[in-house]
Amino acid sequence: MDSNRETMVADRTLDCSDLDNYLGKPLQPARMKEPLHNNDFRRWVQAMHYPNLLHYDHDFAKEGRYGRLVAPQSFAVATDDGHGAGPACVGRVPGSHLIFGGDEWWFYGPRIFGGDMIHNEKIPFDYVVKETKFAGPTCFQRGDNNYYNQDGDLIAKQRSTGIRYRNDLAVEMGSMDATEDPEWTDQALAELEERKLEFINMMHDLGHGKRYWEDVSIGDALPVRVFGPHSIASITTEWRAYLFTLWGDTHRPVIDFEALGFDPAMAGHENDGVMERINPELTDGAYFGPSRGHLFPRWARYIGMPRPYGYGASMGAWILDYLAGWAGEYGQVVHVNSAYRGPAFTGDATFMTATVIDKMVDEQGRHVVQIDCKMADQLGKTMATAKGEIELPTRK
Repeated sequence: MDSNRETMVADRTLDCSDLDNYLGKPLQPARMKEPLHNNDFRRWVQAMHYPNLLHYDHDFAKEGRYGRLVAPQSFAVATDDGHGAGPACVGRVPGSHLIFGGDEWWFYGPRIFGGDMIHNEKIPFDYVVKETKFAGPTCFQRGDNNYYNQDGDLIAKQRSTGIRYRNDLAVEMGSMDATEDPEWTDQALAELEERKLEFINMMHDLGHGKRYWEDVSIGDALPVRVFGPHSIASITTEWRAYLFTLWGDTHRPVIDFEALGFDPAMAGHENDGVMERINPELTDGAYFGPSRGHLFPRWARYIGMPRPYGYGASMGAWILDYLAGWAGEYGQVVHVNSAYRGPAFTGDATFMTATVIDKMVDEQGRHVVQIDCKMADQLGKTMATAKGEIELPTRK
């Protein structure tokens, strides 16, 4: 360990004082360069393990509510230039790295279709510093993303939580030490594939039908949703489904990760519009910079993770897709608040369960059910928790 790093570890502080200069001040908005295409939706649901015919099968969608393919509600985050992290990663925090801590979503009705142009207005919201077992002093920073279409309709609001921490302290504390992928027998993999059909068959059985509010009872359990085992290949597929990972796809913001205090080894040129025109591979965080810990074991360990891992924004999408797939095409997720407790590591599988905990008619006259959701790995370790509200059609 070099002397500078020894000094930092010795003082065990996290300087977040610069963040106060940014709260409540709008950032450069994220803007796409070209209209969305149906293949963007297909690529997204494929990457998110979400085989809902409404979002990728032309013939099925044509017979449904919208008469054409429609993006899943989770797709809004794919239209940002940094999967919602921008307003939750402003201000300088020396010697830091960032992972996702959670997302809260509100949806306002409009859906996203091929041909739409989406832009995102970003505003830093707040932050708090807490002591954690993972990395000692840890900053939980929140920022708002407001997604609009070309007509100015507000589609959704995402309040994203960035966890900014000292990766040197995370390595020193060593809270995650399972560095090898678990082994799955052929029989266990076959059983996993069989279990995946429970949620998939539920969507097929509902088809274009309606899940009526009156037919849902408090205590009802949703079908278990299963996917994985996760791998570097599947995590890479996730990354490529975010539109900003394509060369020239968005109007790039000006981001200097080293100026944000990122460890120099993890800074790089991700999302750098100037470098994109010189050597675009250097702007791809999957290869260089802040995001490469997801795909390379060496860099995962460098930031305090035992092995490669999936994206927090994808976990948020998995939750939204789970609730929306159960609700059907005539239902809509109107609000969900998710907390991410641990990522999807390579070799692990993900199991999602949920229960109806309340029913109500809200102040807007909508018939709503409230869902409690949990995401865990094959050992039962909690990866995420969420509570969501879903508007359902009513027989009345």
